[in-house]
Amino acid sequence: MSTDEILMDAEERMEKAVSVLGNNLSGIRTGRATPGLVDSLKVEVYGSQTPLKQLASIGVPEPQQILIRPYDAGTIKEIEKAIVAGELGLNPQSDGRVVRLNVPPLSTEVRKKMVSRIKELAEEAKISIRNIRRDANKAADQGEKDKVMTEDDRDKLKDDVQELTKKFEAQVNDLAKARESEVLED
Repeated sequence: MSTDEILMDAEERMEKAVSVLGNNLSGIRTGRATPGLVDSLKVEVYGSQTPLKQLASIGVPEPQQILIRPYDAGTIKEIEKAIVAGELGLNPQSDGRVVRLNVPPLSTEVRKKMVSRIKELAEEAKISIRNIRRDANKAADQGEKDKVMTEDDRDKLKDDVQELTKKFEAQVNDLAKARESEVLED
């Protein structure tokens, strides 16, 4: 692999790690209702686990309410079961056509748990980024050993990979901080 290929691969994988973190953070509850709370829930329908967002339109008509409108009214019971099983602390109410979820305000204790979960997710993303750095550095060492690149090229590549690592870890910190402040605000 050339230095450019190693660098591009590392950058793409680090971007994906940050993207996965962003996705995971969107599922963490704040005091407000957001479709991200439920759209990744898996619902057992038609003999398979299907993401809720493929089965229904999800809207937020009020700041404290989520409205789920299934494309097939026959899936309402399964959607309700998935919400209860998802342990979101939300109680589904249905009228046969739509499912309403009232999002209660968060207690201080629950907010603290959410913040610690955000920190865990951020740390997992950082570990993932560091593992990608390790892989890129191994590839650089291997490239030098195989005489594909010079020692100077290897050192420059390692410096570039370290810069990428810092950049993406900063993005992880920013995402986590933003989500923490959303969770902690009343």
